[in-house]
Order: sequence, then structure tokens, then C-alpha cells
Amino acid sequence: MTDNVDNGGFLDKRNNVILISALLLMVGMVVGGYLLGDGLLRSKMADRSVTVRGLAEREVTADLATWTIAYSAQSTNLAEAQADIDADTAAIGKFFTELGFEADALRPTGANVSQYSSNGIPQYTIRQRLSLRTNDIDKAQAAVARQFDLVRRGVVLEDGSGMSYSFTKLDEIKPPMVAEATKDARKSAEQFAEDSGTDVGGIKSATQGYFSIEARDGDGGGYGVSDTPYKKVRVVTTVNFYLD
Repeated sequence: MTDNVDNGGFLDKRNNVILISALLLMVGMVVGGYLLGDGLLRSKMADRSVTVRGLAEREVTADLATWTIAYSAQSTNLAEAQADIDADTAAIGKFFTELGFEADALRPTGANVSQYSSNGIPQYTIRQRLSLRTNDIDKAQAAVARQFDLVRRGVVLEDGSGMSYSFTKLDEIKPPMVAEATKDARKSAEQFAEDSGTDVGGIKSATQGYFSIEARDGDGGGYGVSDTPYKKVRVVTTVNFYLD
């Protein structure tokens, strides 16, 4: 009789253990399913993003002027051609001295001599290049405006002569311009989010475009009198924002 009671109690305990284990398994499956579903939902939400571009522009004035002066002399006698070149060089030096430039502002950058024969008569051509570098932009512009004074003094300016203006302080304005471009990109993202009924979150990724420096008024400039010291710096950034 006692053995039967003990066996019945043992079976009840085992059934209870099985039942509890089954309940725990079910709870575990429910919790796991919830966590998995929530994780997938969060993952899907995290993938929601928008990619936009931001623009920043700034007008600057060049801080370096470089004027290349190319001139030549020709003669049937090499010594005479050299004498003519020396006279032109002296005239150019005097021209810039009168404009208030220091003597070391003008430096030679190249010279060459060519020879050919015409009907048995030798012809010598000497070409020389001088370069003026200055940070005084106003004075450089005044010099360009009077460049035909050189022609009046007998200096024949060749192709390749001209003023080029450069802006050398780009590193100083890069950080604030990138910030402006990113701010502009966020405005675009916020407009997109508003139209789609979402909010803009943090930055998922960003790519900075290259900085371009062009003539402010649309003239391509380059070497020549058409170049201008008034420039426009431009940068475009591509930013990928999370959408909440």
C-alpha cells in the first residue's frame, strides 16, 4: 500500500516538472520571438535613411598675384639680339620700380636662343621670361592696367604673358565651409522627412566633395588679362541621414 502512494507522488512531481519546463519553454519562445521581432524592427528602422547634398559658397579675394612677362628680340647678329633683350629687361625693371615694386619682386624664369638661316643669312631669336610675384593685389591690378606702357617702351610682349591671381588661404576657410554645407544638407533632409512624415536623426555617413575656386563673375580667367582677383570658393558635401 505504501509503495503505491509513493509511486503516485513521484509521478505527480515528475508531471509538475514537465509542465513547468513546458511553460518555461513556451515563455522562452514567446520572449525570444518578441526580442527577435523587435530586433528585426529596429534593424529595419535603422536602415531607413536619406542621402542629400549640401552646398556652401564663399566669395574671397586672391592674396597672390603672379604676372608672367614673355618677350623676345631678333637679329642677324647674336650680340645685337642680346643687347636688345638686355635693353628690354632694363625697361621692364624700370617700369615696375616706378610702380613701387621691390627689386626682388621680379625674377627671371627662363630664356632660350634659337637660330635659323634665311637665304644664307643667320637669324637669331632670344626669348626671355620674367615673373612678378606679389601679395599686393591692388598694386598688381594697377600694373596690369598700365601694361601697354611696356609696349610703348619698345618691349614686345609675346603669347604667354599675363596676370594670374590665386587664393592661397583655402585651409583657413575649409572647416566653416564644410559645416555650412552639412547644415545645408540637413535642411534638405528635414524637408524630405517632413514630406514623408518622419524625423531626421544623426549622420549615417558623409562624403566631402572637392573645393573649387573659380572667378566670381563667371569668367574662367586663367593666364591672361581676363583673370580676376575676385573668386568664388565652392564645396558640395554628400550626407546620409538616419530617419527616425
